[in-house]
Amino acid sequence: MSVFYLGPTLASLVFSFTDYPIIATPRWAGLKNYRTLLHDPAFLTSLKVTALYTVCALALYVVAGLALALLCNRRVPGIGLVRTIVFLPSLIPVFVMAFLWGWLLNTDFGLVNFLLNALGLPSQGFFQSESQALWLTVVVSFWTLGSAFIVYLAGLQSVPHDLYEAVTVDGGGALRKFWHVTLPMISPIILFNLVIGMILSFQVFDIAWALTKGGPGDSTLFLVLFIWRTAFEQFDMGYASALAWVLFLVIVGITALVFRTARYWVHYESAVR
Repeated sequence: MSVFYLGPTLASLVFSFTDYPIIATPRWAGLKNYRTLLHDPAFLTSLKVTALYTVCALALYVVAGLALALLCNRRVPGIGLVRTIVFLPSLIPVFVMAFLWGWLLNTDFGLVNFLLNALGLPSQGFFQSESQALWLTVVVSFWTLGSAFIVYLAGLQSVPHDLYEAVTVDGGGALRKFWHVTLPMISPIILFNLVIGMILSFQVFDIAWALTKGGPGDSTLFLVLFIWRTAFEQFDMGYASALAWVLFLVIVGITALVFRTARYWVHYESAVR
């Protein structure tokens, strides 16, 4: 199975040092593609857009996922149904979810604009505004929270109850329990969701492809979408391979930085013992 991953990976590394227009034989180009991307406005724009989306979507993924898990970590009637409702949207393929949102927010026949018109309000071009399009893709990503939510919930339910009782005996309230017990005990879960969410955010493609195709302008030109355009619209496989490897190195570098800093805020039960 590793052959099907390792082969294309090594091939793309070789192609990144070539001029390879797909329909012709690859020609060695050295570092040309890597020098080109440093001065390519489209690459710099896509990197900025991807970074901004990652920061916002990751904050939503990590913080909102934890907030939902805390709200659902209670023993009240009907909580099982609520947990199911929160988790189910994450089972829907991202492309399908984005397509549904595109239909709901469509300027001409979308349900949201239909309701606005029924209230006497003008239609809104939700994905036609450069200032709104990127933020709407972040909002749409909210529906992927289910995976983070379920991992958080499992972590919360594994926290020993006697730790909370000890804080209660010391006169601590809910905030103190959360800060001194919950957060340290689930910090490995937070690290896991942080890394997974960061990787998924940097690799976002489906949402932009289904909703905006990278527009309006280049306001939602994510890096993976730019790589796809370069490879399959411009047929420049060499440059696309170089872009893909830069994305890979960015993800590896940030992930390494996160793990490097984790020693200061992630607490493991074995370390306590």
